[in-house]
Amino acid sequence: MVHLGRPTGTPGAPINVPVVLSSTFHQGGAIMYGRDGNPTWEAVEEVIGGLEGGEALLFGSGLAAIAAVMESLPVPGWIVVGGDAYNGTRRLLADVAGRGRLRFRTVDVTDAAATLDACSQMAGGPGRPSGQSGSFGSGGLLWLESPTNPLLDVIDLPALIEGAHLLGLDVVVDNTFCTPLLQRPLDMGADAVVHSATKLLSGHSDVVLGAVASNRPDVVTALAKRRSLHGAIAGPLEAWILLRGIRTLDVRLERSQANAAELARRLAGHPSVERVRFPGLVEHPGHELAGRLMKGFGTMVSFEVKGGAGAAEEVALGVRLMTAGTSLGGVETLIERRGRWEAEEHLPPGLLRLSVGIEAIEDLWADLDQALLGAPAGLL
Repeated sequence: MVHLGRPTGTPGAPINVPVVLSSTFHQGGAIMYGRDGNPTWEAVEEVIGGLEGGEALLFGSGLAAIAAVMESLPVPGWIVVGGDAYNGTRRLLADVAGRGRLRFRTVDVTDAAATLDACSQMAGGPGRPSGQSGSFGSGGLLWLESPTNPLLDVIDLPALIEGAHLLGLDVVVDNTFCTPLLQRPLDMGADAVVHSATKLLSGHSDVVLGAVASNRPDVVTALAKRRSLHGAIAGPLEAWILLRGIRTLDVRLERSQANAAELARRLAGHPSVERVRFPGLVEHPGHELAGRLMKGFGTMVSFEVKGGAGAAEEVALGVRLMTAGTSLGGVETLIERRGRWEAEEHLPPGLLRLSVGIEAIEDLWADLDQALLGAPAGLL
């Protein structure tokens, strides 16, 4: 994280990679045109690939990375995806499926048997031992997140990856919430990992970027071709900002996780709160599984307030230190009612999602407490 992606350590050389602002390169080298590569990208890709245990590719956004994976499937492709998957993933699937390019089925991925049953009903290829594969996605794709967004369910990734492989499917894991510091899905057998690098990897809410990592050369080659042909590339300056941000991922994650755990504990005892969803709480259904598969419980906390959608909106708009905003992973704490967005209407009406930052914990709690007590449910 700190030492990868550095220039060669010769006397007088800079310790930081420069921003290479060029669209064109001299012929005869590895890069000839700016849509195919950039030295600043390569530095970021070295870091992310090293952290995930594979080879990484940088994209212009998280959704660009997701779209590149989906566009690599044969037509019509098959995808099984969690019903609580990232909103953008589900909306993209609906759009692409609406044009006949793929078919997909949503499932409750916390139910491993039902998930694998849905996989077995897909038009897949023959079963294969875990870790071996034919053409990527030719037998279908299982798309997973753990924890899920925003209900924070924890998924038995190794079991689902192995089961999907035996049924002939490839597996992609969105690792945005955990980052490779908390879990490494490629080590569990996943075929590819995607990230919204906008979030924790960058950590400062100032760039929009995405990444894919894989330890399968065929997948990396296919996605690099997709990136070049579709033009979903990152700007060199944005790549450099991401590289600078990722250097401090470990210390940011440590502080944010500690804050998230403490806020979750206090929220669980608040009179205006109906339910707290955080894998670090012993009462969370996935607590034991998260403790076994993850190296920490993450920076996200979801909770339901009494009084439904109206009360939740009052809390989100009533904070003074926190920010009502729709992202996550920055050094500042964000809060929002997810049910206000398209394709999130199935969520509990009083659900709020917190992306916990690195501020002083007592300041965060004082702000959240006053917002909760000011909401209609808090006045009961």
